[in-house]
Amino acid sequence: MFDLVLAQNSGGGAGGAIGGILFLLIYLAIILAVIIGGWKMFVKAGQPGWGILVPILNIYFLCKIGGRPGWWVILFFIPIVSLIVSIILMIDIAKSFGKGIGFAIGLILLGFIFIPILGFGSAEYQGPAAA
Repeated sequence: MFDLVLAQNSGGGAGGAIGGILFLLIYLAIILAVIIGGWKMFVKAGQPGWGILVPILNIYFLCKIGGRPGWWVILFFIPIVSLIVSIILMIDIAKSFGKGIGFAIGLILLGFIFIPILGFGSAEYQGPAAA
């Protein structure tokens, strides 16, 4: 009985491995697009591009791009407050690049798509929106 179960389940390993590798490649491509797009977005805003790679410091630079004070980074360590502050910050960043509330909602919900759009697209930094 157990031999029959093993014989039925032994042929699917190659397809699963190919699917896993394909998923990993797509995932890495998305991460790379977000990093490069974020780098270009930072450079457009007059910030160092490498800042996107450094955790916590990238939040500081995002605050500067949006026109918020640097101490807002501390607010990101408070659980529910961080959610509200990040929404406000994404709205400010969208406005800083001349985009509207619809684009800000895209940054909030689909940042992995909208950050590269800001970096690679024709949007120009118009100065900090909240300043």
